[in-house]
Amino acid sequence: MQDLKIAGIQHDIVWKDKEANFDALSKILKGLDVDLVVLPEMFQTGFCFEKEELAEHMSDSKTLKWLEAMASELQAVVTGSFIAVEDGQFYNRLAWMRPDGTYETYDKRHLFSMSDEPNHFTAGATKLIVDVNGWKVCPMICYDLRFPVWVRNSEYYDALIFVANWPQRRSMHWEKLLQARAIENQCYAIGVNRCGYDGNNIYHDGKSAIITPMGEVAQHIENEAGVLLQTIEASEIKKTRRYMPFLRDADAFELS
Repeated sequence: MQDLKIAGIQHDIVWKDKEANFDALSKILKGLDVDLVVLPEMFQTGFCFEKEELAEHMSDSKTLKWLEAMASELQAVVTGSFIAVEDGQFYNRLAWMRPDGTYETYDKRHLFSMSDEPNHFTAGATKLIVDVNGWKVCPMICYDLRFPVWVRNSEYYDALIFVANWPQRRSMHWEKLLQARAIENQCYAIGVNRCGYDGNNIYHDGKSAIITPMGEVAQHIENEAGVLLQTIEASEIKKTRRYMPFLRDADAFELS
């Protein structure tokens, strides 16, 4: 397992304007020398529910085409979520796009009931574990961060990713829960949030961060747009699990 170069893009998303966000992000990503690019939740629209207007079919998705172009240009995996429609159902769907144009998807499991998300989207039922440069990575979406049973490291993955539109008024929870998920799962936790005001005048202060398996903040950005750059080290995973091998003592369970 090689060390992994990550870029987390903390972006002030232009509300419901896909082309403006594609253009801005293309400029930010240009020339990055990384293995993995992580974008915020609904990075091309902001967190909104106008699904009939904004949802994309997988067969002709502008977002997938843009992700494919970026992954090919950078020769890196690029990931983030968007509104997808399939068989008449709408999803907050993360795409994990590889440089060769192949991809996998994860549908947000925990829909944010405080904002009426369950009345607009269908919840996912399956975790996604993907490989990049020998790393096993588990991508999640925003509200999933609050549910340790779902996130639980029963697959011995090496890194958790959370793409988010997490508001400033609950940012303390964001920071503490990222650290908790890293510590309890003995893995890196990478949280990439948006910044700025959304179309509902809700402020997001970003606080995108990379947390080590020991729960230490390796890198973070607050408030302004920027790129979170960090090389995460395979040796840290091995050292932490050797020093405190408590994953092997975890309770076994299955989700119904």
